[in-house]
Amino acid sequence: MAGNEWPEPGELVVGTVDEIADFGVFVDMEGYEHRGLVHISEVASGWIKNVRDHVSVGRTVVAKVLEVDESAQQVDLSLKDVNEHQRKETIQRWKNQQKADKWMELAFGEDHGRDDVVESLLVAYDSLYEAFEEAAVHGMEALDDVSLDDEDAQAVVQTARENVSVPYVNVTGYVDIRSPGPDGVDDVKEALRAAAGEGDHDVPEEVELEVSYVGAPEYRIEVQAPDYKTAEAELEAAAARAETAIEALGGTAEYHRERREDDE
Repeated sequence: MAGNEWPEPGELVVGTVDEIADFGVFVDMEGYEHRGLVHISEVASGWIKNVRDHVSVGRTVVAKVLEVDESAQQVDLSLKDVNEHQRKETIQRWKNQQKADKWMELAFGEDHGRDDVVESLLVAYDSLYEAFEEAAVHGMEALDDVSLDDEDAQAVVQTARENVSVPYVNVTGYVDIRSPGPDGVDDVKEALRAAAGEGDHDVPEEVELEVSYVGAPEYRIEVQAPDYKTAEAELEAAAARAETAIEALGGTAEYHRERREDDE
C-alpha cells in the first residue's frame, strides 16, 4: 500500500517486480507512491545476457536505493548491492510490519484514533511489532511508558496475547491451600500433585509447569509455554486443579497472581 512519497538514498526497500524491460526492471516499492528502476547493470554482478534469467514479474525483491530524482520522478535501485544477510533481515522486518499492521486492524479496526495509538507506540518502541511482542510477554507493564488511555492499552495487550507467538513466556501465580482436617498435610500434598498435573491431569507437552513452596499456606505455580495465551490458561488450570482437589478433601484454596509478603 502506498504511503510515503520518496525513499532515502542508501535505504533498503522491499518491492515487487511488476515490469521487465531489456534495459532493466521496474519495482513497485512497498510503502511508496512511485516505482523504482533497477538498471540492467544493477540487477546482478557480471555480464547479463537476459534480465529474465535473474528476476521474474511478481517476485518480491529487496533493493538498495541508489539515487532519488524527484524532478524526474525517478528512483534508481540496485539488486546486486544487497547481500543475502541484508535481504533476509529486510524481508523479516517487512513481514513483521505486515503482521503488526494486521494486529492494529484487529485491535482498532478503522478507528479514527488508530493513528494516535501507532504514534504513541512508536515513541516507546522501534517498531509496532516490537510493541506487540513486548505487550504479549509483559502485558500492561509493557505500556507503562506509552501515552495510551486504559481502553486502548487493553486492546493492544489483548490482541497481542491472542496473536503474538514468542519463543516462550514465563508466568507465575500463587495459591493459598488450607486443610483443617487431621490429614491436612497429606491433603495439601494431594492438591499440589493435582496442580502439577500428576495422575489423570494432562499438561501439554510444550508446557513446563512447576509447583513450589513459598510459606504456609502459600505455594507458587510457575508455567513456561510457547505463547502467553497458553501459559495463562495452563496457570489458571493448575490453580483450578488444586482448588478442586483440596475442596473434595474438606479444605480451601485461593488463587492470586501476586505474592503475599505477609504470609512469609
